[in-house]
Amino acid sequence: MTRRFLFVLGSARLDGNTELLARRAAEQLPPDVEQEWIRLADHPLPDFLDIRHDGIVGAVQPTENDTVRQLLDATLAATDIVIASPVYWYSLSGLTKRYLDYWSDWLRVPGADFRATMAGRTLWGVSALADDQPVVADPVTGTLNNSAAYLKMRFGGVLLGNGSAPGDVLKDTEALIRAKTFFTQEAPPARFPFEDPAA
Repeated sequence: MTRRFLFVLGSARLDGNTELLARRAAEQLPPDVEQEWIRLADHPLPDFLDIRHDGIVGAVQPTENDTVRQLLDATLAATDIVIASPVYWYSLSGLTKRYLDYWSDWLRVPGADFRATMAGRTLWGVSALADDQPVVADPVTGTLNNSAAYLKMRFGGVLLGNGSAPGDVLKDTEALIRAKTFFTQEAPPARFPFEDPAA
């Protein structure tokens, strides 16, 4: 299957540091790799409602909403999904979290086979943070790793860069060096922290 990257941009800022870093990494992809970029701020999702336990068997939220359908279709079509979210209050942005919340619903969309389709595909992360201590972004990495593990995906890790004011990340030479090879690394199967890696 031809690799197809979906870049999900979760920043509230146009051309923010996270997006700049993601685009630097994407420049290194071979020309035959398809890329689709979706800015969540331009495609607002409705509030997510968890209706799994409302007494209706197989209940799912309607997917007739154009944005919901577009994001579902783009996600299913991708071999590689890149969550590009800045660190907002030590976690993912609200826009990004809402997109991931919809994954819960898509597990039950008739005909989507979301769990089976996602299994074996690769989840990546790109994030800019204002702090110079990478450990501050651990909640972002943990959320993405565990989401990938739940769906039996591969996880390529998170490309981190430092930046607060617009364009700051382009001064982070170490992040720009990492970006050149980020998508070339082997992405292992994601595992929950409590799982035995030897199992």
